[in-house]
Amino acid sequence: MKVIECSDLKKVYGHSPILNGMNFNIEENKIIGLIGRNGAGKTTLLKILSGFLTETAGELKVFGERPFNSLNVSANTIFVDDFMSFPTSLNLGEILETAGRFYHLWDGELSKRLFEYFSFTPKQQHHTLSKGKKSTFNMIVGLASRCPLTIFDEPTTGMDAAVRKDFYRALLKDYLAHPRTIIISSHHLEEIQDLLEEVLLIDNGRTQLHLPMEELKEYAISVTGKASLVEEWNMDKEVLFTKRIGADSLYAAIRNNFSEESFRKARDLGLEIGKVSASDVCIHLTSKMKGGIDDVFN
Repeated sequence: MKVIECSDLKKVYGHSPILNGMNFNIEENKIIGLIGRNGAGKTTLLKILSGFLTETAGELKVFGERPFNSLNVSANTIFVDDFMSFPTSLNLGEILETAGRFYHLWDGELSKRLFEYFSFTPKQQHHTLSKGKKSTFNMIVGLASRCPLTIFDEPTTGMDAAVRKDFYRALLKDYLAHPRTIIISSHHLEEIQDLLEEVLLIDNGRTQLHLPMEELKEYAISVTGKASLVEEWNMDKEVLFTKRIGADSLYAAIRNNFSEESFRKARDLGLEIGKVSASDVCIHLTSKMKGGIDDVFN
């Protein structure tokens, strides 16, 4: 079943387009990574999916309905980010108790165990917590809600490395026990890639890639060697990124869609073939220049 159906989605603020005709579908019970540079439109997209913003044009359905002003979408979706706010009249214990009355799949026992594990006390106030502790508490609410569509927008902001690992571990264990659709927006693809089943890469408000994580890991290879030989071998290839190494060597990231014969030719030329990480693939695909920052100095 499709949880999200998005067709030619656009969002404009004033005269500035933020989303420029996005197209993608998301099936139920998957963990999807939403990846993109700052300003790519990630948060805007997530807020439209959650019903907090209206689209300017295009069609978007969540659970078969337009999300804005939909009680069904609201009741079955949670949007977690570092700007989550709660009534200042409620302490942390009361917030969890109230959340249990709103979210019909709420797991009070899970929220209690996580609350104690991360050393919170019921009388604490949300607005007095540090940035990292706020993110951790928000994460507890997001996981315990067990919403069919759970959205985490940069959920680990302010968390230290140990807490981030605990969060990812908790998310995976709870997802395996209680599958639902989870979207995680993050700048740390290398940290979350083992969680993800799919990656939705966006750039300048458009869908750049939407494919399984395993395919993204094999999306590109690197070729390194004498510059003239690398350039000759690259003539008919889709080059994602190049970087000069020393005076006469070149590194190139190439789309991995060619034959074994091409591999043999590269080896015969003395070129070194390597892997390109999923994180680097995303960086290369959204870079304005094929040589990255080095192009500024050429």
